[in-house]
Order: sequence, then structure tokens, then C-alpha cells
Amino acid sequence: MANVRRLGPVGLVVRCVAAALVAWLLLSVGAVLALRRWPPPVTAMMLEQPGPLRETRYEWRDRAQLAPTAARAVIASEDQRFLAHHGFDFDQLQIAIDEYRAGDELRGASTITQQVAKNLFLWSGRSFVRKGLEAYFTVLLEAFWPKQRILEVYLNVAELGDGVFGVEAAARQYFGAHASALSAEQAALLAAVLPNPHKLHADKPSNYVRGRQSWILAQMKLLETRGHYRGLDW
Repeated sequence: MANVRRLGPVGLVVRCVAAALVAWLLLSVGAVLALRRWPPPVTAMMLEQPGPLRETRYEWRDRAQLAPTAARAVIASEDQRFLAHHGFDFDQLQIAIDEYRAGDELRGASTITQQVAKNLFLWSGRSFVRKGLEAYFTVLLEAFWPKQRILEVYLNVAELGDGVFGVEAAARQYFGAHASALSAEQAALLAAVLPNPHKLHADKPSNYVRGRQSWILAQMKLLETRGHYRGLDW
């Protein structure tokens, strides 16, 4: 008690804040390390769904049960420098800023790692706090997970339709197949809806979605020709 009195109110607040920060660090690092080995039973994005959690379609599949076409399609669609960067693609961010200044709509430049961080741990929406936490978890994921694990988790937790999470659930829902058997065309169609799975639909693809599918297929072939996927080990 004497020690608490000697600290004074300011010192006590500083000590409490420091203790909270240490606890946060231990919990967040512990969660990231645990999810390196075990599949997430649920994600923050799933908990945000408007309906009951039991109605969410989510079926985890290990990397060996996910078709290489799925991995290649999301890289071609979402993050072509995934194997080269360390969580942040500053080149794409600068391009997005330049396009916005030129009069285009502001588009996202999030990497696959950033999307995994958001899907697993954070809420939707835009704010400096959320972006800061996203950056924090992105650094942790890149530090403690290999690229293959980041991509494996992304393919399992990305939302691909209303309440449909992961390529296994999506493959069964839209194609009556398993994720291990996805063709390049099917994988590209799923990747085509990733920017906005609530407005873009794999089961009833619009002309825009079909156009994105064709573009992704072309990018997949181009990246393979250039040897881009050699470091993927998938």
C-alpha cells in the first residue's frame, strides 16, 4: 500500500497502462502463434454476420486439400507481389493514391496478409484505429507465419458470398465440388467476387464478374509463364 501511495495517481495510471499493453502484446502474439498451427474456429468477420453464427458456411481445409488453382487465382486477383513483399505493398498503395488524385475512385490496396489480419481479428469499416491495428497484426503475421500459412488461412476465411467463408464452402455451394477439385475457371470466378462478395456473385455472375474472371485467368497464365508461382510450393 505504501508503494502505491508513493507512486501517486499519475504513476499508478502509467503502471496500469503499461500492464495493459504488456497483456495485449502477450495475448495478440499468443493468438497469432496458436493460429499458425491450429485452424481458427471462428473469425471476427464471421461474428459480424447479421444472422446466427450457426448459419455461417465455413469448412476448414488444409493446404493439401486446396487446389493450386485457388491459390494462384487469389494471388493474380488480389496481390500479385504477395511472395515478394513483407505484408505491405507500397508500390500498389502509391498507384492507388495517384489514380485517386487523377480523378478515379479510391480503391483498396490491401495485401493478402492485411486481409487475413482484418478477417481474423478486426471489425469492418474504416478508421485510423482499425488501420493501425491491421498494420500491427500484419507485422505479426509476416513475422511468425510462412507465406504458405498466410495464404492457406486466407483461402479458408475469405468471404465469398453472403455468409459463405472459404473456398471449400464456396465450391460446395456454387459448384457442388470440393476445393481440391476447383478448375482454373472456377477458382478465377471465386476470386472475381472478392472485392465485394455482397454485391458480386459467383452463382449469378454479372458481365462485370465475367470480365474480372477472364482478366484473372489471363493474369494467372501470364504469372505462370514468368515463373511467378515457383516460390509458392503449392
